[in-house]
Amino acid sequence: MTHLLLIQPPVRSVLWGQRLFNMLAWTSLIFTGVFALMVGGALAADYPAKPITIVVGFSAGGSSDVIARLVAEKLSTRLGQPVLVENRPGVGSIVGATFVAHAKPDGYTLLLGASGPMVFNHALYSKLPYTPADFSPVSLLCTFPLLLLTSATSPIKSLDDLMAYAKKNPEHLNYSASSASFQLASELLNKKLGTRFLHIPYKGSNDSITALISGDVSMSLVDAGAASPAIAGARVRALGVSASERLPDMPQVPTLTELGVDLKIAFWTAILAPALTPQPIVKRLQEELAQVLLNPDIKKRFAALSVIPSSSTPEELGQLIQQEISLWRDVAKDNHIQAD
Repeated sequence: MTHLLLIQPPVRSVLWGQRLFNMLAWTSLIFTGVFALMVGGALAADYPAKPITIVVGFSAGGSSDVIARLVAEKLSTRLGQPVLVENRPGVGSIVGATFVAHAKPDGYTLLLGASGPMVFNHALYSKLPYTPADFSPVSLLCTFPLLLLTSATSPIKSLDDLMAYAKKNPEHLNYSASSASFQLASELLNKKLGTRFLHIPYKGSNDSITALISGDVSMSLVDAGAASPAIAGARVRALGVSASERLPDMPQVPTLTELGVDLKIAFWTAILAPALTPQPIVKRLQEELAQVLLNPDIKKRFAALSVIPSSSTPEELGQLIQQEISLWRDVAKDNHIQAD
């Protein structure tokens, strides 16, 4: 009979070899991390060495474009390099977001990321050419509170009136919305109020507000900037605001929370960079943007647009994006709302 002899190495040799392997692995990881920090630090020390471009996924002249240009001007002064704004509109800002998602992660191509492309698109489209992981969040810039509006000629003058009207006139309940994001916000309000106002779509905020003024719809949720002219002209009435505090330029309008409605929502804009942008560069941009938002001129210009300056850390912005994607996906699913 042939016996197969298995030769086992001494236990101490095995343990020593494993320890040596672990030591080498940890040394390699530490070296890689230190090298990455050194490279990132070197890049940040020289950053920026050329013009920076902020990509806006909307047409020139809109509120997002105006905000980007105001921020770019102040950021350029602080960084000592030109900060340019490039408009790449199309398909719900998907074109602009996709371009930045695949740009070189060196801090020279940034995205003015509104909540539409960064949050609502993920709730509305089954497939997108970018994901949240394709971006390095930098900082919030501002928030857009939403106003609950009725026509100035409507008998509805308060939230209580709106609720009473909903009970007495169930066949006439409707709301205007200029995009799917406003539709989602309105459906969340429906849920909070326990009402069933029906969605009537319009092409833009002006058309949505015009329909409200003419009495074609009962109510509408509109961003404060778009609604301000109609409010100032006494053509619409603001029943409440979705912000956590009353707006400085509309102190007479209560928050929905004050009125007993558990609803605090706001659309927003932020600056994001392509994923893998060195963290020292992200940190530099975040710190400079925080100072830009403290600039008195920026505060004044933002107030004229009825938007609220709101800085954040990259981590806070990343958490906000994830939380809101989850929220609006649920609202879209519950109400069978899709863009494709």
